[in-house]
Amino acid sequence: MNVLIDNRQDIIEIKPEIESFVNKVIKAVLEFENCNDNYEISISFVDNEEIKDLNKQYRNIDAPTDVLSFPMLEFNKKSNDETIVKEVFIDEEIPLGDIVISTEKVIEQAKEYGHGQDRELAFLLVHGMLHLLGYDHIQESDEIIMRKKQEEILELLNIKR
Repeated sequence: MNVLIDNRQDIIEIKPEIESFVNKVIKAVLEFENCNDNYEISISFVDNEEIKDLNKQYRNIDAPTDVLSFPMLEFNKKSNDETIVKEVFIDEEIPLGDIVISTEKVIEQAKEYGHGQDRELAFLLVHGMLHLLGYDHIQESDEIIMRKKQEEILELLNIKR
């Protein structure tokens, strides 16, 4: 597993402890989904202005958001609402995709929901990773599945509200 961290903001200092935390959360999601760790994932930390621009460009929503995910792989649906990545037979790390997180939103939402910034960051990482793995929450039934997985992964990590 290779996690590339791109820090394009100056609101939260991205120290080695945060980088280690990011890696731990990503690894937990891959393990929970029974994926190997032969992936490369890019995590970008940005401010509200940059994520607003990305949100407008890619989703046609002119407002900042907390997390955006840009998957690079195609997934197949199983009959039991689980997703699996199409088989790829190479020995190199496979680019899974990019996750962009607004550090301003991490701070704002941690305060709003009454929990720590670590918990908020973990939630956004798990949410973004599930998107990279083919999950979505457009339909209510899919949102229920995704929400349940998010909570189960955070529970496995012992990250509580």
